[in-house]
Amino acid sequence: MKKAVILLSGGLDSATTLYMAKDQGFDCYALSFDYGQKHSSELSAAKAIAESAGVIEHKIIPLNLRLIGGSALTDDSFSVPTDSDLTSSDIPVTYVPARNTVFLSIAMGYAEVIGSQNIFIGVNAVDYSGYPDCRPEFIHAFEVMANLATKASVEGQKLKINTPLIDLTKAEIVTQGTKLGLDYALTVSCYQADAAGKACGVCDSCRLRAQGFADAGLSDPTIYS
Repeated sequence: MKKAVILLSGGLDSATTLYMAKDQGFDCYALSFDYGQKHSSELSAAKAIAESAGVIEHKIIPLNLRLIGGSALTDDSFSVPTDSDLTSSDIPVTYVPARNTVFLSIAMGYAEVIGSQNIFIGVNAVDYSGYPDCRPEFIHAFEVMANLATKASVEGQKLKINTPLIDLTKAEIVTQGTKLGLDYALTVSCYQADAAGKACGVCDSCRLRAQGFADAGLSDPTIYS
């Protein structure tokens, strides 16, 4: 079977992406990052999701982005916002500098090692499109770079960056995942979830998630603190 590296944070989008890759017939190799995020309970969620999906391998890579900070998710001098305008195109303080670039770079190396020509990432440019590294232009540019950077690509094994959620609304995402049998109770979306994975209910990510389930007419299994 075809192999794919899946970037798996433990959140709603990445879990749906994993299940979509699996539905497409890929043998899935999940990659998560312990990058110094405040909401580290998402890594426990990632483990549970990887197990439920029956991935071939799940690696958690230590990578301390707290050393550079600059984000409400990695820097204690920033607070996680709870009243942002979710329709704004401004780049929010929860943006983590260079995160997707770094994650994709490591995924690129992992893909080359296991002989995979596909990476899946759950970026989305419809709901809350303020993150510059979630845009189609960024993904295209990274794919071009990746196919110049590896021995495999130079020898003809071209790498593809798959973004199945890029044009979907949050409601469409949860509808798709539900059809594929994903248990969203396993996922943690909150930017400041507690150690048990319970959500705050007021951060931007919680609000977007709740609205997505409501728009889809589905029950959100999130447990709140």
